[in-house]
Amino acid sequence: MLLPWCSPSLRARLALLATGTAAILLIPLALVVHVLICDMVADRIWDRSLDTATHIAEQIRDGHLRNPISTGGNDINLIEVAGPDGRIIAESTAAKSVPRLSPLRPAPDREVTQTTVCSPSGRDCLYVTVLRLSPESGSYSVYAGRAAPAIFGMSVTLPALLLAALLLAALAGWTAYNVTGRALRPVEAIRSELAEITERNPGGRVPEPPGDDEFSRLAQAANDALSRLDTSIQRQRQFAADASHELLTPIAGIRAQLESARLHPEDTCEALCAALRDTERLEAIVADLLLLARVLTVPEAAREEVDLSHLVVDEVERRSAQLPTHLHSTPGVTVRATRRHLARVVANLLDNAERHALSVVCVRVERTEDAAVLYVRNDGSPIPEVDRERIFERFYRTDAARSRDRGGTGLGLAIAREVVEAHGGSIRVEDVKDGDPGVRFVISLPLAPGAVGAPTPNGDHPSGDHPSGDHPCGDRPSGDRPSGDTQS
Repeated sequence: MLLPWCSPSLRARLALLATGTAAILLIPLALVVHVLICDMVADRIWDRSLDTATHIAEQIRDGHLRNPISTGGNDINLIEVAGPDGRIIAESTAAKSVPRLSPLRPAPDREVTQTTVCSPSGRDCLYVTVLRLSPESGSYSVYAGRAAPAIFGMSVTLPALLLAALLLAALAGWTAYNVTGRALRPVEAIRSELAEITERNPGGRVPEPPGDDEFSRLAQAANDALSRLDTSIQRQRQFAADASHELLTPIAGIRAQLESARLHPEDTCEALCAALRDTERLEAIVADLLLLARVLTVPEAAREEVDLSHLVVDEVERRSAQLPTHLHSTPGVTVRATRRHLARVVANLLDNAERHALSVVCVRVERTEDAAVLYVRNDGSPIPEVDRERIFERFYRTDAARSRDRGGTGLGLAIAREVVEAHGGSIRVEDVKDGDPGVRFVISLPLAPGAVGAPTPNGDHPSGDHPSGDHPCGDRPSGDRPSGDTQS
């Protein structure tokens, strides 16, 4: 079993980092402290030894010098007095047991000299202050000092300081390990909760710590992502169920027609025609599903500048005249889009309008300061408020009047929304103005770079066959003057 310190976790790495950083800082600090302590102790020894030498010099001047010299319990216990000829004339008891403290004699111009005398091995040292009583050649000299204290020994003080530095570094690492563990506790709670969330149980959420720190925002972002994922899974499940039902219907129809043809060979032609219709419907559903799957995978480089007005005119003109279609278009309304996808959106909206219109379909293209706007109106039954978002769901139909009996795969508006939103636009349903019957779909797309300009200028009514008062598409939005009125 690996120790926590050997674990590759973030917590262990931070603890090791704290330990290493503390060691890097504390070990040099221990060396500096050792040097400072030694300097402080040495300064204290120099001061006390100078005081002792000065006191002995006063005894010499007063004629009260005795041999052996009394130290008075002072820690400066090594005292010697040298006569004018350099010989020792008096010394302390402790000085008798050691060699001469120092052969150094101060120069006439220097009253005090301080020196360190060490043995040949360098392990035993003496701190000695030499005081010259007068600058004359026959002056007495006083030597006062003591052995270096144990704190100066490299084998005692420095190892103790280094050991203390290492212990403090280890304490810093242990503290960092525990503090990091407490700080990362919300992350572990999030991780354990995420591990419990599966496709079969996508409704779980991670706990959100109180406050507004990074962990709280992380938990909120995770819950937002889980909510979107849950919604996506629910939509996929609903889509799979709807797609299965929609695909099963034509397949069942084909099977029924084939069985009928086998039982009644004389009706084979009629059965094959019905089976062919079901096959075409099945093919249309599969094609729409593939288009939905590919919309978001088209790269930006595949898009081009498309004149929305020309695209709409071409789409209107190529259709069979099932119902009168009144077209108002403003030239130069250019967007950056995938042409075939945008053409499919226009076709789907026209199909939907023709399927539900009573007598007329109205199409209008205009531009605002930064957007291209397409209006497709039919004079059929209005769509209830509660259904205006749901009609863009896959295979959703509002009521029996908008059923598969009227044609379509149930994916047209879903494709329209996917394509429009993939191009950075929006699509919505709104009521027709002035209380006229019908419903209007409005698509807004960003204008292509370089195409942004003034909106469609104001005008009284479109140039065409009908004045604004009796035009079948009389609920035009204000602020435009379309360039034409074409009926197909």
